[in-house]
Amino acid sequence: MNLKLKHKGKVRELYEVGDKYLLMVASDRVSAFDFVLPTGIPRKGEILSRISVFWFEKTKHIVKNHFIAYDIEEIRKYIGSDFDEDYFKDRSMLVKKAKRIDFECIVRGYITGSGWKEYLKNQSVCGIKLPSGLKEAQKLPEPIFTPTTKADVGHDENITFQEMRNILGAKLADEIKDKSIALYKFGAQYLEKRGMLLADTKFEFGILNDELMLIDEVLTPDSSRFWDKSSYAAGTNPKSYDKQFVRDWLKGSDWDGKSEPPQLPKEIVDGTLGRYLEAFDKLKTVENNVSK
Repeated sequence: MNLKLKHKGKVRELYEVGDKYLLMVASDRVSAFDFVLPTGIPRKGEILSRISVFWFEKTKHIVKNHFIAYDIEEIRKYIGSDFDEDYFKDRSMLVKKAKRIDFECIVRGYITGSGWKEYLKNQSVCGIKLPSGLKEAQKLPEPIFTPTTKADVGHDENITFQEMRNILGAKLADEIKDKSIALYKFGAQYLEKRGMLLADTKFEFGILNDELMLIDEVLTPDSSRFWDKSSYAAGTNPKSYDKQFVRDWLKGSDWDGKSEPPQLPKEIVDGTLGRYLEAFDKLKTVENNVSK
């Protein structure tokens, strides 16, 4: 095969395509609590890629992005014919090569997850003071930007926005924050009309030709927390359409969180796939031709 593997992450592989492009391949692997689980979710990579393609097209008016092609015949024009089509088809995106900015840009519209744990300790998240008396999963008065350092291995570390500004410079950091919140608000409004609440999400950015560019994935069940609007209530653990279903099972199992994680039972695999498919179906896009 004439593609050179550039990087293999927890759930994705990146292949070099000349000097200007990358082939980003979403696998069926699942990561949780900094581990890659021994059991994958069939078709997960396909669903995540399709969702990202949808959002890259929908959000071009907010910020440029690295997406070029998803159709395998279009990708073939760039990479030739010497590749494993059975593996790459439907789970790959051809993208522009950008210089990655090493921060995960998290926007929270609701107080949950690690943000809820931090709030319980000091009534703030990443240095942002929040109102007292919030309940778990309660909507925040305004979405907040809570960046973390980007770690390929191990834990990402929460930092304050001011610390991010000190590292990147005020102009770039401010632009990233503004674009992240604009993307969150756009996605949240779109999803709410389709019966889902966007609790929180993370974006990644790069620089190409001195311009900020949205990269990686966008508003997928792997990078976001989606809740069912019809059953949502503050103070509860809302029904989710993401891999929180897997996390909850792991936390309820005998796994110690340190050794190799256990195999996922069939009902957890099927339940996770069902949630991903349901989230994709709710987007109601013309590309939505994944059959159940």
